[in-house]
Amino acid sequence: MGRPTKDDAYRLGRRTYLNGERFDLGRMADELGVNRVTLYRWVGTKEQMLVDVTWQLTDLTLRQEWEKAKDSPGPRVPAVIGGFLRAMFSWPEVRRFNEENNAFLMRVMTTAEYGFHARLVGAVRGYVERDVAEGRTTDTVPAQDLAYACVRLVESYVYLPSITGAPPAPEAAQRVLEALLRP
Repeated sequence: MGRPTKDDAYRLGRRTYLNGERFDLGRMADELGVNRVTLYRWVGTKEQMLVDVTWQLTDLTLRQEWEKAKDSPGPRVPAVIGGFLRAMFSWPEVRRFNEENNAFLMRVMTTAEYGFHARLVGAVRGYVERDVAEGRTTDTVPAQDLAYACVRLVESYVYLPSITGAPPAPEAAQRVLEALLRP
């Protein structure tokens, strides 16, 4: 086996996330056979690595859900986001990781500091624009505003444990999106 690379670090990060394990860069550096400085240079902080790994999986899942919804009538955005949430919460380790680290994840994933929120809003905006262009929805709200509102709405249901103490409610998020985004 050759020397470890940045790609190897991200593969390890994905496996760590999907196993619901804590991102410990020291342990990860040891597992890769590199020092912490090298790993930090490749991936940044543990928060940034978590965001980058989560985004890779989020983007892939959103694309898969978009493909599944391509022939369904009406706006596809609620089904795409709902499918993403179901996928996320159906993975027991990821669900447990979310429950055990909800406040931390809310801070990292919903603020500008690490870039996940902006990426998600950008992706949702693209899906909203496609639905509008194809006449699947006739919203008069600008796509950027609508995408931002959709993402914030979803975040409020994902991070309910930190906001109200209630469990996450992905089904409720999709129901509300369906009420907002009508044909």
